[in-house]
Amino acid sequence: MRIPQPEILHFDSDETSGYPNSPLPVLIYREVLDLSSADERADAFESMFKQHGWPPAWRYYLYDFDHFHSTAHEALGIFQGQARARLGGPNGRETVLYPGDVLVLPAGVGHACVEADDDFCMVGAYPPGQDPENERGDPAELAAAQARVASVTIPDTAPVGGPLKPMWEQ
Repeated sequence: MRIPQPEILHFDSDETSGYPNSPLPVLIYREVLDLSSADERADAFESMFKQHGWPPAWRYYLYDFDHFHSTAHEALGIFQGQARARLGGPNGRETVLYPGDVLVLPAGVGHACVEADDDFCMVGAYPPGQDPENERGDPAELAAAQARVASVTIPDTAPVGGPLKPMWEQ
């Protein structure tokens, strides 16, 4: 399996909506898996994430409300359907996610589903010891959320393989 170079997206803190986002970039790996069935892709994502130290936690869709996790980085492997997602919180920007793509979200980055196929589904994974809390932006809580985001450890390995720190410590 070839690991493609990721798309790199940066999102500044959004004081208006209270989304901390992150100084670390969002990574979007396109067409990581090219398997014929959704079940094969889901199983392959789970195996890949686990192999690279990101234990799979669930199979589900992307929430349709803006939220973030200040206590965990998150990997999302799209195994079925496609969706238009907003990244960076309510004032962020949109991208389309396709089967076979992997989205790596640093702690604090807002994300939501704007529109999706009825069958859209993903595998979600987190580094060991990182437990996500679903949070919504609150300008009064921004400083506390930013402090939590800054304390989340960067894993050595990306969920698709290869080193993560060089991409996140530029």
